[in-house]
Amino acid sequence: MDDGATGSSPHRVYAELRDRILDGTLPGGQPLRQEELAARHGVSRSPVREALRQLAADGLVTYEPHRGAVVSSVSLADALEMLEIRIALECRALRLAIPEMTDPDLAGIAAVLDAYAAADGPTERGRLNRDFHLALYAPCGRPRLLGLIQDNFDNANRFARARVSMATGNDRPHREHRNLFRACREGDIDSAVGLLEAHIAYSQKALAAAVRLGGRASGGAARHGS
Repeated sequence: MDDGATGSSPHRVYAELRDRILDGTLPGGQPLRQEELAARHGVSRSPVREALRQLAADGLVTYEPHRGAVVSSVSLADALEMLEIRIALECRALRLAIPEMTDPDLAGIAAVLDAYAAADGPTERGRLNRDFHLALYAPCGRPRLLGLIQDNFDNANRFARARVSMATGNDRPHREHRNLFRACREGDIDSAVGLLEAHIAYSQKALAAAVRLGGRASGGAARHGS
C-alpha cells in the first residue's frame, strides 16, 4: 500500500473518485464503502476517509444514517438551479474576460470549436463543450470565480449532460458557440453576454422538457446517476 511516504494518496483517491462521480460512472445513491475503495486503490482506509471528507465538502458525497458515504444525487430542481447559477457566474466572467482576450486566447478557443465540430460521440463533445466554456472565461483572471464556475458546471452536468444533448442535438449548440465566439472576437461584450445567457437558458428549457417527455420524476432520474 502506497499511503505512507508522499502524502499524495488522499489526493489521488479524491481525484479518481471525483472524476468517476462527475462522468456518471458512480451514480447518485451509490454507496462508497471504505474497505472496497481502499482495496481498489491499493491504499489503507485512512486516505479513503480523507478523500471522502473532501468529496463531502464539495457536495459530491453525502453521509446517510446506516449507509455511510454515498454519492450525492442531483434532482431536476437541483440541475435547473445550477443552470441558473451558471448564467449568473458565467455571464459575469465573460464580461470581464472579453476585454482581456489576446490573439492566442482567441486561437485556442477557435481550436476547441474546430475539435467540437469533428468530435465523435457525446462523451468527447461533452468534454469539448466544457473546454470551450472554460476557455472563454479564463482571460478574466479571477481564479476563485473560475473555480466556482468549473465546480458548478461539472455538478450540473451530472444530471443534464445526456438529456440536454438528446434534446438539443449537436448542430444548435455548435451554431450558438460559433455566434458567441464571433461576438467575443469582435469585442461586442453586450451581444456576447446576451448570447451566452440565451444559450444556457435554452439548456434549462431543453432539460425540463426532456425529463417531462421522458416520463421521469426528478428523484428517479437522479437515482439512476445522471
